[in-house]
Amino acid sequence: MQIEPSISFQNLARSDAIEQAIMERIDELEQFHPRLIGCRVVVDAPHRGKHRGRIYEVRIDLSVPGKDIAVTREAGTDHAHEDIYVAIRDSFDAARRQLEDQIRKTSGHRSKRHPESQHGKIVRIFDQDGYGFIETADGHEVYFDRDSMTKPSWPKVQVGSQVRFKELDGDKGPYGIQVTLLSAANN
Repeated sequence: MQIEPSISFQNLARSDAIEQAIMERIDELEQFHPRLIGCRVVVDAPHRGKHRGRIYEVRIDLSVPGKDIAVTREAGTDHAHEDIYVAIRDSFDAARRQLEDQIRKTSGHRSKRHPESQHGKIVRIFDQDGYGFIETADGHEVYFDRDSMTKPSWPKVQVGSQVRFKELDGDKGPYGIQVTLLSAANN
């Protein structure tokens, strides 16, 4: 982390044990997101309920490249946060989820990459069995079947027909999907 973490306490006395628990959580976040620039944590005990103890509030401000992330677990009716360690855990879990979202948004892996369309010609056809082979521009063959045709054009497919298709890698080798007949063979 480029900036030393900052931990402050409001409406309660500073505690080494609480500070140590927070530092461990900060270390976990830093392991998860090594480009973490800074972290500021404020632990607050704003009020005491009439019939129950204090409900703790933990605010976390994180700095990562390109964005600042703020997490606030405000004191409310969640009596689980009467335990300061539960409030710390919940706040840091929320911070980790926001970091995960930030990583997802900034990474290049937002969506599945789709294969590009290619052109080729039919070099072999097995009409009765419903499959054939396409020769690509670089000369390798790609398997395709009747069900991979985009339109019901199987009866028009002949050796020499020009097609557009997308190539995928399968267990038995390359195969074509979204095969579209462009032109019938010249006889």
